[in-house]
Amino acid sequence: MVSRAFTVAFEGVDARLVEVQCTTTPGLPYFGIVGLPDKAVSEARERVRAALSAMAIALPSKRIVINLSPADLPKEGSHFDLPIALALLAELQIIPKEDVAETVSLGELSLDGRLIAVVGALPAAMAAAESDRALLCPKACGAEAAWVGATQVLAAAGLDEVVRHFTGQAPLTPAEAKDVTPDAPQRDLRDVKGQERAKRALEIAAAGRHHLLMVGSPGSGKSMLAARLPSILPPLGPLEALETSMIHSLAGILPEGGISRSRPFCEPHHTASMAAIVGGGRGAKPGQISLAHNGVLFMDEFPEFPRNVLETLRQPMESGEVTVARANAHIRYPCRFLLVAAANPCKCGHLADANRACSRAPICAEDYMGRISGPLMDRFDLRVEVPPVAYTDLDLPAAGETSATVAERVTRARDVQSKRFANHPKIRVNAEAEGAVLEDIAPLDAESRALLSKVADRFGLSARGYHRVLRVARTIADLDQSKDLRHHHLAEAISFRLTIGPRE
Repeated sequence: MVSRAFTVAFEGVDARLVEVQCTTTPGLPYFGIVGLPDKAVSEARERVRAALSAMAIALPSKRIVINLSPADLPKEGSHFDLPIALALLAELQIIPKEDVAETVSLGELSLDGRLIAVVGALPAAMAAAESDRALLCPKACGAEAAWVGATQVLAAAGLDEVVRHFTGQAPLTPAEAKDVTPDAPQRDLRDVKGQERAKRALEIAAAGRHHLLMVGSPGSGKSMLAARLPSILPPLGPLEALETSMIHSLAGILPEGGISRSRPFCEPHHTASMAAIVGGGRGAKPGQISLAHNGVLFMDEFPEFPRNVLETLRQPMESGEVTVARANAHIRYPCRFLLVAAANPCKCGHLADANRACSRAPICAEDYMGRISGPLMDRFDLRVEVPPVAYTDLDLPAAGETSATVAERVTRARDVQSKRFANHPKIRVNAEAEGAVLEDIAPLDAESRALLSKVADRFGLSARGYHRVLRVARTIADLDQSKDLRHHHLAEAISFRLTIGPRE
């Protein structure tokens, strides 16, 4: 007879069910694992052997074979330890085979039998719910997995607790979900002195998830503005929180093992590799653009990033997902992020100051900004110059609106968009609208159409640029709580489009 346990193998954010089969046959003592295991899975036999020995359970002097089915699916990670141990214990008739077969399990075993936390408990719970099975995981992962709510989650501290649960001696208590309450934002938009136009651009970007490029001299406040963007974004909705947390679960960065309603804010350094930004590396892990899903990706010193890294952003910015292609697999990750890029106007950063600019000005500015290709620049809906703030203004008291006030307008605009796109499941915000949907939500009167046509001819707007202006105008109208798209909404959208780029 063959004993069976179940676990999962991860393909991006998807968890595929894996059947762990165990059989013992007469022959020379042997313990082998087959089914495309990686090094971590192959080493599981030593951890399982030591954990069982710590419980005074000796392996039989037989030929033990563990098969991971489907055998053509690569198996990676240490979370296969627990299901392998369960299948073996069921084969040894220590725990009931039927109960083990009704459970999806994952967890790493220490040599003394303790269960160590592993990544991916949340997508594993989703897979368990789809297969109508319970989930068994380490205690540290219980609160995370229980958030799914569609299946029973059992969390154990060690293999001995698992055995006592299946034998009925001490059943495990189902884990309870833990929702992490987001901390109050420490950075307020009111702390920024001046820069009213940049603040307005941040508000529009937050309301419609429009990509934003800020260009200004060093110390003008670009990073300070970007760091305050999360304070005006609405909290994650239930569906968004689940999507984002599944990615963070795979990366092992969920806070306190629970689900966070705060929107992610990722700020990679400009020396980051393509695999770190887009995804890849060993196991094709999610990159920064996926970790920023439903949140903000802030890329400071934007032209300093490697050219190949910048160019790979073009497709994810449009489609909202990225496919990491490898020889043996194609892994898809969602990445609907709000890109905020910051750059100096030139290499020295003092292009506008004749007394401090380098000897190559203004040619150095053309070379420096030329590192951002035309197609990539075309994907920024909002472009704003951030001028330096006079030091005399820094002593003035805080002025302007607080983040809470701006966040209220942003939330109202997002609510309008949620109702507008209720019948379009693939569209959530104005930045994703296209085709007939965009024409329907952004109708233009004769005066506005004439203005946009004149601008398109004068500055050579591409078809993408033309449509992006309409999306931004629609968002500006939503912030004004205006049902109709008016002439001044379009004019403001155009002004942000031409601040940097075609004009120069």
